[in-house]
Amino acid sequence: MNILIIDDEQAQRMILSGNLKKKGHYIIEASSGDEGIEKAVKNDIDIVITDFKMPGKNGIEVLKAIITLKPEIAVVIVTAFGTIEDAVCAMKEGAYDYITKPIDLNELDNLIKRISERQQLISENKLLKEKLGEKYSIGSIITRSKKMGEMLSVASRIAESKASVLITGESGTGKELLANAIHFASERKNKPFIVVNCAALNDNLLESELFGHEKGAFTGADRKRIGRFEAANGGTMFLDEIGDLPLSTQIKLLRVLQEEKFERVGSSEQIKVDIRIITATNKDLEDLIKEEKFREDLYFRLNVVSIHIPALRERKEDIIPLAEFFINKYNKESKVNINSLSKEAAEKLYKYNYPGNVRELENIIYRAVVLSRNEIITSEDIFINIGAEGDDEININSFDLSGQVEKLEKKLVIQALEQSNNNQSAAARMLGISERNLRYRLNKWGMK
Repeated sequence: MNILIIDDEQAQRMILSGNLKKKGHYIIEASSGDEGIEKAVKNDIDIVITDFKMPGKNGIEVLKAIITLKPEIAVVIVTAFGTIEDAVCAMKEGAYDYITKPIDLNELDNLIKRISERQQLISENKLLKEKLGEKYSIGSIITRSKKMGEMLSVASRIAESKASVLITGESGTGKELLANAIHFASERKNKPFIVVNCAALNDNLLESELFGHEKGAFTGADRKRIGRFEAANGGTMFLDEIGDLPLSTQIKLLRVLQEEKFERVGSSEQIKVDIRIITATNKDLEDLIKEEKFREDLYFRLNVVSIHIPALRERKEDIIPLAEFFINKYNKESKVNINSLSKEAAEKLYKYNYPGNVRELENIIYRAVVLSRNEIITSEDIFINIGAEGDDEININSFDLSGQVEKLEKKLVIQALEQSNNNQSAAARMLGISERNLRYRLNKWGMK
């Protein structure tokens, strides 16, 4: 650590300096407040240890100047024993801590260790946020599509506002990635980004997950719990699959949006929050409103700005750039060196319709990178589900009714499995058939 010692008493400086040098620290000394401020600014300093009472500027004045000019520096105030009011004053002004005279060198060593750990954590968090900012920046989203370009332009323009955003699009198009990008492009980027998948939570637990609960609020609530809204205060809340939110919870969400406050389950205390809401769905909310499954007033609150992400089949110019991105990504992860796609592999990828969108393309490339024995991914490395090849395309000029119907059935089954993440029970419900019936079809077609 680089430590600056400010004290008008040379003997005191020598004692501290000698001890800290033995511990491996780099020490700079200053005999007055003005000299200390100048050296703090000109040098790369981690910690300042300054006496409280000195001729000229005292410790509080030194503290104020340093945290104004270089707020990353931790300032420790040295006070005479019995003048705790000075220490309290210093802490209120932003000092990291204080120590009393005569200085306990072991106590000082422990304090420096705590500061070192804290500054390392701050540095790591800063680096992580910079990396996340790069990963989730709007400019990092890979596209050559005009439609996507227009969509990203809207996202960029509304990022700085607090307006609620509704992101629509099929499963696998990257709705959460876009929500992340909007958050990191806003002034809230250093605050939490909290994700809630409304479809994944049990209806009975959803309210507690969102709003938290008090101890004893219900059976099993053995302690107080902070909800997602409280955790997201100051930042962004991303509610995925908003169309699956129960009506009872929709009412409470509407109140949070209107009043910016809520109560934990089992409490009447109102908690005020400042949150930007981004929601996403692959369902038609207007249809759900007609079916009285979604509140119209909530829809208008959420849909201040609407952004639709087009399906991958509607922007085929993005397929190859995305494939190349995923090749590079999984090269590093799998420790291989795939250079590119063969012409035939690229054509095969381009012709496919991707019912699972970008997520499905990523899975196809991941599998190809892992299985490929060459430096180039060939057509044989590209495994595409039944229904992808030309032989499985529906031919409107064919009078083979049973054959064409079977091809359509395959396509619908594949799409249902993709959208349900290969959950056969969920896919069967989407298709309106029994799970046993679905398994029969899969076995018949040789599909796993």
